[in-house]
Amino acid sequence: MSEARILVAGIGNIFLGDDAFGVEVVGRLARRVLPDYVRVVDYGIRGLDLAYALLDGYDLAILVDAAGRGEAAGTLYVLEPELGDADADASQPVLMEAHGMNPMRVLDMVRAMGGRPQRVLVVGCEPATLGDEFDGTMGLSAPVEAAVDGAIALVESLVAKAAQEHEATLAATQ
Repeated sequence: MSEARILVAGIGNIFLGDDAFGVEVVGRLARRVLPDYVRVVDYGIRGLDLAYALLDGYDLAILVDAAGRGEAAGTLYVLEPELGDADADASQPVLMEAHGMNPMRVLDMVRAMGGRPQRVLVVGCEPATLGDEFDGTMGLSAPVEAAVDGAIALVESLVAKAAQEHEATLAATQ
């Protein structure tokens, strides 16, 4: 039986306060013992690198990022973005920012390059502050810092569930 291939990608800018949430989570997660089929990478603001990684045929990509949805700071979310049809917006150019990352633009770029990830989940955290874009802010706010361990546990549970689902699918096809 082949194992699931899972990418856990940290997204964020360490100079913009709580935007560093994803980077902090994967930094701590990378120091833990994980199955060999799980790849943990800090992509920071490197959207093009993440797009190329998503073209590599992962069964699941878990993007970890600050995600404002109007709840209390530190609230964790699991979102599953609509991946859409690879041909739907083929005529529209995909623009990437050199010093920022928008996960939805990254997914658009992957589709524009002919890729289609199997499944993508976003583990998001409601930010308290993203700092000032000119002066920046180093470090996470207290509520977001307090959410990091919960996010790690959430990512680990999503990895375990994906591995179980993958094994069940393989067993059903044999």
